[in-house]
Amino acid sequence: MPPEWITHSGLMLDSYRHWLGCDLIERSGSPEADAVALFEAPFVVVSHGTQDDPVLNYGNRTALELWEMDIPTLVQTPSRLTAEPVHRDERARLLARTSSDGYVDDYSGIRISSTGLRFQIDRAIVWNLITPDGTRCGQAATFAEWTPLNSE
Repeated sequence: MPPEWITHSGLMLDSYRHWLGCDLIERSGSPEADAVALFEAPFVVVSHGTQDDPVLNYGNRTALELWEMDIPTLVQTPSRLTAEPVHRDERARLLARTSSDGYVDDYSGIRISSTGLRFQIDRAIVWNLITPDGTRCGQAATFAEWTPLNSE
């Protein structure tokens, strides 16, 4: 696993604990082991940066499979493209709410894979990523529940 993903995994896990007061995964004390556990988790974990049009910068194996992407494709994908155009205003409202509140733990919405497969996500948690000095550096999301949808 690349060193930057190990560091980023720790940042996501620490930020999750900061906002939600609990751990996303059981922490081992080893940054490398925690990064592997997060990458192999049976639920989705994704994140993006703070650009005006944020680009995804992390996706665990479950996320990569669900969105039908490999890592090189994922890290070049604007996160808005994970939602259909008709659902992007709703997504923007979610991200704004997360920015102001620190986290949201009740999000449901429709997303789309890179090949056009649509799915409903439920009970997603979205949280701000913050450095140890409190600087906001992105947002992450996790969810374990999704339902494939028929094409419309």
